[in-house]
Amino acid sequence: MNKKNIAVVYGGYSSEEVVSQRSAEGILSFIDTEKFQLFPLLMTPEKWVVIRNNQEYPINRADFTVTIDQEVIRFDCVYITIHGTPGEDGLLQGYLKLLNIPHSTCDVLPAALTFNKYTCNNYLKGFGITIAMAALVRKGIAYNTADIAHKTGFPCFVKPNAGGSSFGITKVKAMEDLDAAIQKAFMECHEVVVEQFIEGTEVTCGLYKTADKAEILPITEIISKNEFFDFEAKYTAEKVTEITPARISPELTAEIQNTSSLIYDLLNCNGIVRVDFIISDHQPYLLEVNTTPGMTPTSFIPQQIAAKGLDIKKVFTEVIEDAIARS
Repeated sequence: MNKKNIAVVYGGYSSEEVVSQRSAEGILSFIDTEKFQLFPLLMTPEKWVVIRNNQEYPINRADFTVTIDQEVIRFDCVYITIHGTPGEDGLLQGYLKLLNIPHSTCDVLPAALTFNKYTCNNYLKGFGITIAMAALVRKGIAYNTADIAHKTGFPCFVKPNAGGSSFGITKVKAMEDLDAAIQKAFMECHEVVVEQFIEGTEVTCGLYKTADKAEILPITEIISKNEFFDFEAKYTAEKVTEITPARISPELTAEIQNTSSLIYDLLNCNGIVRVDFIISDHQPYLLEVNTTPGMTPTSFIPQQIAAKGLDIKKVFTEVIEDAIARS
């Protein structure tokens, strides 16, 4: 049997490069090497290289091939695990689409839309999805902190509009701290979201769909020992407790899973997606949609796959084979 060549692309051009590398290590361990030949591919502003046996082999950017030992290798599918630009915002998807190379995530528009948290949430609001009150601030355009505070109240969250892993996020409790938090978020992104704080239970639901099946995974409950689920809590085991399945009612579980499935379809997603919510007074509020969720062995998705009793190698095989079949 000829193995399909799979590039596992990680790195990226943002602060999340280190997180992406951890996800790539997880994915490389999850994919079935009896069916697929894996090529770890680091993409940074300085270089695009396949790394094998501690050797770097440059990517030919004209056709996304790599030459190893005088053999030109073409990829049958690209598994994207870049958190941030260019792998989460549609740029890499567009490049691969031009070259007719299958990839594991959603297409250009859904990637660009979900990467813009404010635009995505307000788009989904039009379909009846419940979201928190929020204001958008753009760098270089004057804003009035009093107007923002009137809309969101205190405390509120200030965060980059594009990005993840809680880089640049601040929980603001008073007017005098709002402007400094906005300036901090501007260091990560030229657009900043100021969002109403909703006290409640934070949960996340992973899912994926192929041409012939939908797998809606068990929900994970997130309890941060920090004041909120910040970068330290996300990537320091002792700072967070994660419970799968979440300790919520069967009715609320079904509602969140059904809403996650609807969001997946409304956005025309592909591959594995994670949808984050906060539950307040039995009402789930959408936080954000992640189209390239973290994939370290302790990340939410691997936890949820295990909780459902699925074979993680089979899951990744289904995602890759579906991506190839779609092209």
